[in-house]
Amino acid sequence: MSASTEAAATAAPNPPPHRTDAPAGPPKPSLASRVGAIAGSGAVRVVLTVLAVLWLLPTAGLLASSFRDPRDIASSGWWEALTDPGQFTGANYSALLSNDAFTNSLWTTIAITVPSTLLVIILGALAAYAFAWLDFPGRDWLFVLVVALLVVPVQVALIPVARLFNTLGIFETTVGVVIFHSAFGLPFAIFLLRNFFAEIPRELLEAARLDGAGELRLFTRVVLPLGGPAIAALGIFQFMWVWNDMLVALIFADSSSPPMTVALQQEMRQFGSNIEVLAPGAFLSMLIPLGIFFAFQRQFVTGVMAGSVK
Repeated sequence: MSASTEAAATAAPNPPPHRTDAPAGPPKPSLASRVGAIAGSGAVRVVLTVLAVLWLLPTAGLLASSFRDPRDIASSGWWEALTDPGQFTGANYSALLSNDAFTNSLWTTIAITVPSTLLVIILGALAAYAFAWLDFPGRDWLFVLVVALLVVPVQVALIPVARLFNTLGIFETTVGVVIFHSAFGLPFAIFLLRNFFAEIPRELLEAARLDGAGELRLFTRVVLPLGGPAIAALGIFQFMWVWNDMLVALIFADSSSPPMTVALQQEMRQFGSNIEVLAPGAFLSMLIPLGIFFAFQRQFVTGVMAGSVK
């Protein structure tokens, strides 16, 4: 090779190095984003709307039947009332609300459901805070025991608890039903709230302790406000479970003033003669928990989704 060729090769600029930081294209969408895109498509929305309408048809039928005369109910289907609005009447609800047996069963249901829900929320929140942020001997083993109680079916405890309540003198009383529902609702409440409370940043609690806050103030001023969504979800779960319960109420409640579920079950024995009481009573018993669910729907969804993402 000549000297001129070597000089030209030496003077030639080197090729630019390969850049490793060049963008490699848009990132691949995750499975969650793909599922969300599919769920947001128009066809899926139409299918979900149809399913929702089909799911609500029995409720609409019960509502229409509750406003119809018993003779119209016996002679035709509820959908025929949509073309003949003259069949609708409020006499069924007037007769129902003037029925002392039904109003007593309504107040009995309220007297059972409200204390059972409040006791589970209060005791469950206190125990969940202790399991999440207090150090005491056997804490982990006690929490494992609480979780193990979740798998105990209600049917297993009916006879032993009935004998115990009979000995204590609270069998067939409202107090006994409240105690039963509260005891069986506490394991789930502690499990749900403990997992939520454990996600609260430790630095936030330590800062409150440095400011002189005790455990009670820490619980009421910091933990409870942050745990509001989970507590709301728990309250809705417990309220609906107790309100719609019939097995426990049938065994432990006072037979002279039973809750609505038991009262409606007793009315079904004479279905042919008292449909004008059964239909509006069944709709009212369903309307109250539905109203509570829709009133706290946002808190319920937030509480259910709490802890699923960080």
